[in-house]
Amino acid sequence: MATDSANDTSGGVSTFVSSLIFNVVVAACILIAFTILRPRFKRVYAPRTYAVSEERRSDPISDRLLAWIPAALHVPDEKIIERVGLDTYMFLRYMRSMFVMFVVLSLLSVVTILPVNITGGGGAKGMAILTMGNVDPASKKLWVHIVFFMVFVAWVMWNIFGEFKVYTRLRVWWLTNPKHASKVGASTIMVSTLPQTLIEDDDRINSVFSLFPGGVRQVIVNRNCSELEDIVEERDSLALKLESTLTSYAVKCEKAFNKATKKGATFEEPKRPTMRKSKIPFKGPKLDAIEYLSTEIAKLNKQIAESGGEEEKFKRQSTAFVLFNKQIAAHMASQTVLDYKPFSMNNVSLDIHTDDIIWSNLNLNPYDRRIRGYISMAATIALVITWTLLTAALSALVSVDKLTKIPGIKKLENSKFFGLFTGIIPSAVLAIVMALLPIILRLMLRLEGTPRRSEIDMRLLNRYFFFQVWNVYLVTIFTSSILSIAQSAFSNPAVILDEIQQQVPASATPILTYVLLLAFTGAAKEILQIVSLALRYILPLIFAKTPRKICDAETPSSFDWATSIPMHSLIFLMGFSYSFIAPIVNCFVAVYFGLFYLVYRYQFLYVYNDANWSTGGLSFPVSIKQTLVGVYISEIYMLLMMLAKLAKNPHIDANAVLRVIFPALILLLTIGAHLYINDAYMPIINYLPIRGAVEIEENPKIATTYPDLTGDGELNGPTLMDSESSTTPENEIRKRIYAMYGSLVPKRAIDFVLNKIPSLLKPRRTASADKMAEEFAGEDENAVFKSGTHPNAGTMDSGFIPMPVPQHYGPSETREGGGALDDLDMKRASGNTNILTIDSSAQHQQPAIVEPASPTHDAADMSNQRFVGGLAPAGIARSIRSYDSTTELRQRRRMPTATNPQAEAAQRKSRYSMADDGLLLNNAGSNALTEAFSNPALRAKPKSNIWVPLDNHGLCNELYNTVQRLGEGTIRIISQATRINEKAKVLVDDVEFDPDVSDDEDIQPTKI
Repeated sequence: MATDSANDTSGGVSTFVSSLIFNVVVAACILIAFTILRPRFKRVYAPRTYAVSEERRSDPISDRLLAWIPAALHVPDEKIIERVGLDTYMFLRYMRSMFVMFVVLSLLSVVTILPVNITGGGGAKGMAILTMGNVDPASKKLWVHIVFFMVFVAWVMWNIFGEFKVYTRLRVWWLTNPKHASKVGASTIMVSTLPQTLIEDDDRINSVFSLFPGGVRQVIVNRNCSELEDIVEERDSLALKLESTLTSYAVKCEKAFNKATKKGATFEEPKRPTMRKSKIPFKGPKLDAIEYLSTEIAKLNKQIAESGGEEEKFKRQSTAFVLFNKQIAAHMASQTVLDYKPFSMNNVSLDIHTDDIIWSNLNLNPYDRRIRGYISMAATIALVITWTLLTAALSALVSVDKLTKIPGIKKLENSKFFGLFTGIIPSAVLAIVMALLPIILRLMLRLEGTPRRSEIDMRLLNRYFFFQVWNVYLVTIFTSSILSIAQSAFSNPAVILDEIQQQVPASATPILTYVLLLAFTGAAKEILQIVSLALRYILPLIFAKTPRKICDAETPSSFDWATSIPMHSLIFLMGFSYSFIAPIVNCFVAVYFGLFYLVYRYQFLYVYNDANWSTGGLSFPVSIKQTLVGVYISEIYMLLMMLAKLAKNPHIDANAVLRVIFPALILLLTIGAHLYINDAYMPIINYLPIRGAVEIEENPKIATTYPDLTGDGELNGPTLMDSESSTTPENEIRKRIYAMYGSLVPKRAIDFVLNKIPSLLKPRRTASADKMAEEFAGEDENAVFKSGTHPNAGTMDSGFIPMPVPQHYGPSETREGGGALDDLDMKRASGNTNILTIDSSAQHQQPAIVEPASPTHDAADMSNQRFVGGLAPAGIARSIRSYDSTTELRQRRRMPTATNPQAEAAQRKSRYSMADDGLLLNNAGSNALTEAFSNPALRAKPKSNIWVPLDNHGLCNELYNTVQRLGEGTIRIISQATRINEKAKVLVDDVEFDPDVSDDEDIQPTKI
């Protein structure tokens, strides 16, 4: 990248101005496009208003152009945690803190440091006049930089202490809240590398872990069923092919019938689709695709039924799931040395979610896992070197010196477009190159044998941040500076400090252009979701031809935590390290965090679905550690700059020496503060403290009441909520302001501002505020869930009561109590303006599909073979489809509900409901727990639901009967919630419908 020399008069300014104008214009265009597209494409810009479980949905937004801004900003913190989780809330707090800090930093640095730099007397020109390099080495004005930097380092550390205080309080509340603690996974640990003497004996495993409070409820040992996994995967793949083939053929029949009707001709059935059995193209005879797929699925389902009937025949492996009766026991076990042998039972995972597990990595030998880790580390180092050379080469190729050597470009050197090119292209090339890196790093971490996907993402947070700092910050942006310093040091080592003083400030322009690119274009691109727009509207028109794929296109996208957090930490590093060198950087870093904070508020509340990322905020301490890296690098910069000024000072005195001592002292104090943080907070962020568990067992109300973040941190201490006057709207607003900004400024300063501007305490009258008031008013009615008065709320292991079951309405359903759905409800049920609910009475009446009797197998008996001991408990679902598009085994659970079949059907689980909210400690029997933590292949049901639409004239009825007959009782044709319209297009009337989460009594085969 190009950098400004001290005598540059136009190049740096031209590059900066051109980059600023370009990015602002692009961001404005993207924002205009978003405001126009948002009301029209709910599937992309507001899927969380319908496509998540009902308790996590956000309120719909009006179609006014800027209505999304107040809708995103006026949601209180407790509602954010309830809807999107603690991880997201802490991330948004971090972004808000960075925004506030850099706003203040910008204002003060512009009025203090910037004038000092401009009048520094160093003789610099162009952009360099705004940097610290323009200050004379002997000038006492350098104390302004030092004092300014000391104050803001102290403020950053104050903020870190305050945020950790808030986080630890929220972490305890989140761990003990019934929504988390009542789930089986909260009281379960996954233990790897069991010794051979324990693998074959559940009683011995039980005896080892029975020492912990409350004892062990159940032990499930993982089993080797790789062959069964292959069978299930092949069955599911063929089932999807059959579903696609039948749907395509039904559409073809509808088109042929319509065409024949228009011409007055006789309808002729289209030719049945064919396929070849061999995977090699054009090899083997052509077969009837429908008959072949149906018979093959039937064979595989029989094999699944035969293989899964006897779990004991599968070999036990070295990983076990231990479910405790008390949550605190799981946290204690995960911190304990479990065995006296090396590497035995040394890998313990807490808060287990079965969909998070990488089953193929569970049973690696500990030595094999370590060898893989060493190989991965060596490969990572090689990747660092390769990426360094690659990014440096690309940066050099697009540098000014190289570009001006290209014929034709030399003439444009003095053009305004040349400054635009040099300000945009290098940053864009760098962003593209860095986008490829996470894919490679994720693959390497998976090959290491990492057992959980969330663990891969947590480890990727650190590795990707290291790559960002090294390749983006040090290598790419400072390529010219590093080369200049290295060349000078090789010929004359004495001039190193002099080169640092000149070259480091000169790199402010590349910093600015990179921040500008991400601040304006990056934030606008994030909210426009152009990739999601293409995947959900353009590609589905081409590829989403089946009801299942149409519904899959409705699923909200997920936020990439592992790559986004390091990117924001890098921007903090860039801004803070140049806060005293080039204060103008602070202004655009403040814009960056402000825009991204606003965008992320909207994205997390209305777009992203992060149900699979639920670490309880464990990504927040990683963000703080990366922030501290930025502080350390900034302090080293300050120390080097002061040393460089000292070396160039012709008259060294005590004042000049003190200017070196103070930055060194700041560095030492920061190290001490860091050590304090590690000692004080790190031990309590991962696990539930015993004292907290005891206090919550004594008073379960603590776990159900949003914690007071303004007090002394005591769970049972006095809070604003306890006072009689705290229920007033003014006090509620005051409490929220304390919680939002108490870690940034002292409480007295907040009170001073509120007393001077009392209008800040006046509640806003908005639709969301009215809704909140209704919710607060109704709290007394739900006191059984809030106050701990529930009959089972007395003890810790029984006090975490299951939450009310969410209700989801299909197009033909009514409200609870008999009220009909209004238009708004119907739109929310449909979820999209392009997939609307329809009048079921307007559909053509279909003849009934008759489910053929199985000649060899009884379907009910086959389905019950999936459970230990024969019949499954009432209300426990058995999954049909085990693999998703990534071929990973996937299962869904459903809540045991009423024993009345009609009531059970009315409370059918939505495809968007949380995957494990039905597996609660108080409701799950031993068979359900065994099924939940068994290898997903053992949980696969030997039946296949084929979800296809019926045509409007019964043209495919006989074909569907044939498929069910060939399936020999293992294939069911399901046609609920889908149809083919008059234009021969497949539509889904209820986007929440999912045939794979329902029991036999919930969905019956369509009758012809």
